[in-house]
Amino acid sequence: MNPTIELLASHRSERSFHSRPISDDLLDAILQAAHQAPTSFNAQHISAVVVRDAERRRQIAELAGGQPWIAAAPVFITLVVDFYKTELAARLSGDQQCIHQHLEGMIAACTDGGIILSMLMTAARSLGLGVVPVGGIRANASGMIELLGLPEKSFALCGVALGYVQQPALQKPRLPLASFRHDERYDAQALPAAIEAYDAALMEHWQVAGRVEGQNWSGSIGRCYARNYRPQLKAQLLANGLAAD
Repeated sequence: MNPTIELLASHRSERSFHSRPISDDLLDAILQAAHQAPTSFNAQHISAVVVRDAERRRQIAELAGGQPWIAAAPVFITLVVDFYKTELAARLSGDQQCIHQHLEGMIAACTDGGIILSMLMTAARSLGLGVVPVGGIRANASGMIELLGLPEKSFALCGVALGYVQQPALQKPRLPLASFRHDERYDAQALPAAIEAYDAALMEHWQVAGRVEGQNWSGSIGRCYARNYRPQLKAQLLANGLAAD
């Protein structure tokens, strides 16, 4: 096992941070590493907004549904799906961009955003920082667009809080590998037993962590995925010139 694999395998989402600032050198190194991430067609349709200002971080925490670790961490990086940037390039070549109105464009950009998020987190953790990825900023897409001054045809996809860890988190168990790895063809028969085993393992984890409100995985996913938990997102993206038809 090499150090990179060990780092990746030890991932945990930290939610307890010191106020100690992150140096410019460290932050620059993290962003430069993520900037080298691959993107579909080399479109580079992801931008990063680095927020250090305490009041702005507090507002992001509120827009994300009340996540105090965003305000506590000294840095929050928002990853932006940025079809404004690519439209400028298209205009320079005399073309009219339309991919921002179609599903493939949105899937490609969101996939690339996930790759960049992973690289940001890995780079930060390799330098001794803790991280927690945040998708809750999509709970108020319009609010994030206004707060960060995002142009048309862009939106805040996700973000990551960075900082020095105060109280380390326990590593949360995952579903059995058999539910994730499928050789040659998808094995649906392996899933029921894997989910049942994971429900039990996750409840044990919550007990160790002292989380009396912790739920098993199937119940948590069932309650969450039985509804559209971002009902305003489509209208907010349409209002900023985006679509996924």
